[in-house]
Amino acid sequence: MPAGAFQKYSVLTQYISDGTLDLNTDAFSFALFASSSNALSALATAVKLADLTNQLATANGYTAGGKALTSITLTRSGAVTTFDAADVVWNATGGPISAHYGVVYKLGTANGVVNPLVCVAALNTGAADVIAQAGDPLTVTFPVTGILQLV
Repeated sequence: MPAGAFQKYSVLTQYISDGTLDLNTDAFSFALFASSSNALSALATAVKLADLTNQLATANGYTAGGKALTSITLTRSGAVTTFDAADVVWNATGGPISAHYGVVYKLGTANGVVNPLVCVAALNTGAADVIAQAGDPLTVTFPVTGILQLV
C-alpha cells in the first residue's frame, strides 16, 4: 500500500540544526499507529515517540517500535534534499495487522531526547485503516518522491 505524503513534525528543523538528528548517519525506524492515535494531530507539539498515543502493540507479526529503515539515502538535487529508504514489510501471522499511520523516528537518544520524531503519514489516502490478514504481507510503499523533501 502506498503511504500518503509525509508531514514533518515541527521540531524537525531544530533537531537537524542542533545535531539531535543526522539524516545521513543515524539509525531510523518506522512504527505503525492506530486511527485513534494523535500521531498526525500532534505535529506541532510532539517531540519524541513516547509523546504519541496508540502505537500498535506487539502482535500478529508486528513488534512495538516498528522496523528499522534500511537502504537509507540522502540525496540533493538543486535546492531540494531528499531522505528516503527501502519500503517496509510486515508479515501478518496469527491474526491481522491493522494500522492507520506510519511514523519515522530516530532510534536512540540524542541531546537528552529519546527516539526523536521525524515525520508521519497516513497509510491510506482514504479514511480507512490498512489491514493485512493473517498470511498476507503489510507493505508500506514510500512515495516515489521519497519520505521527506527538505528545501
